[in-house]
Amino acid sequence: MDKPKDTLVAKTFYGLEDLLAKELEDLGATNIRKANRAVYFDGDKQMMYLANYHLRTAISILKPIDNFESKDENDLYQKVKNRIAWDNYFTNKHTFSVEATVHSSVFRHSQYAILRVKDAIVDYFREKTGKRPYIDTENPDILINLYISERQCTISFNSSGEPLFKRGYRVATSIAPLNEVLAAGIVMLSGWHPSQNLIDPMCGSGTILIEAALIAHQLPPGIFRKKFGFETWPDFDAEIFEKITKDEKENVDTSSFCSIIGMDVDDSALTKARLNVKNAFLNPYIHLKVADFFEYTPPFREGVVITNPPYGKRIKKEDIENFYKRLGDKLKKDYTGFNVWIISNNLQAMKNVGLHPAKKIKLYNGPDICTLNCYEIYEGTKKTSKHKP
Repeated sequence: MDKPKDTLVAKTFYGLEDLLAKELEDLGATNIRKANRAVYFDGDKQMMYLANYHLRTAISILKPIDNFESKDENDLYQKVKNRIAWDNYFTNKHTFSVEATVHSSVFRHSQYAILRVKDAIVDYFREKTGKRPYIDTENPDILINLYISERQCTISFNSSGEPLFKRGYRVATSIAPLNEVLAAGIVMLSGWHPSQNLIDPMCGSGTILIEAALIAHQLPPGIFRKKFGFETWPDFDAEIFEKITKDEKENVDTSSFCSIIGMDVDDSALTKARLNVKNAFLNPYIHLKVADFFEYTPPFREGVVITNPPYGKRIKKEDIENFYKRLGDKLKKDYTGFNVWIISNNLQAMKNVGLHPAKKIKLYNGPDICTLNCYEIYEGTKKTSKHKP
């Protein structure tokens, strides 16, 4: 299924493209090109496996096999059936499924486009071999990705299978959990280093803390995954993949690491966080406690705060704005010496923090447009803090 080197596509969230490109560069990928919510790169089979296993900010790794212009769904059917030698990639004994992302004024119904692609592949095999492959939408051997931008169509194999944010460690979730890829991206955008203390004072089910600990321990995000899509491809090379994965669970020296602390006022949320931390084998490195942020004083004088506070969808406007005002007051009172990173989709409420953000980064949490603000908390003004003896 692979040539010596292919053009591959790593999909990501808006705002994480630079991080993903740097991750790919560190892995040894070549010809890296950034796009909107994606990074293109060149790599062989081993690089495709490495990308799936190691990339923290990728949602999926696609392998394009054809690109063409199509005028309608019937034309799409004909080109998928006649342009691609599907039996070069899999057989009628494999199950398959089709997923689609469609941005088009021509192709208005993504499900119908998916159906036509399925029909084209089934008919190709039926005409060629007399037998058809079966469709399995839950656990297919082959996951085919259809991307349509107006009339331009790209057919790819999804080598990841399930999205890569499904790490495999999360067994319990709180209300509106933060996506693992986004959480990892926020930690990386913050510039946090394991030598710095880290606090998430509203940690929910613990995703930010776990992603930070995985980064600190240099543990790849794919270490907990039970399966990647490429493992059921006909040309899967188990020897290459085993070589990539075999040494990853060795202990890392943590003697220079500082504290990673998570707390939440909701005991049920902390119960879920504890389960997730335990499932990620990170119990010794993440300290969790039931505590109210507004009554908690950090046990050290400097560090990094990264948190995802309530957005206000279920809270009255005046209550959420007062909440953010109290949040800002607390930061000014007890968090001098800290860099504080807050992500929220409630841009109006964020203004009530009462602090000038040193950085503002636009991100998406699912369909929600969010801002990630960095607040550098000083005693007095920034100018006077620089001249303190």
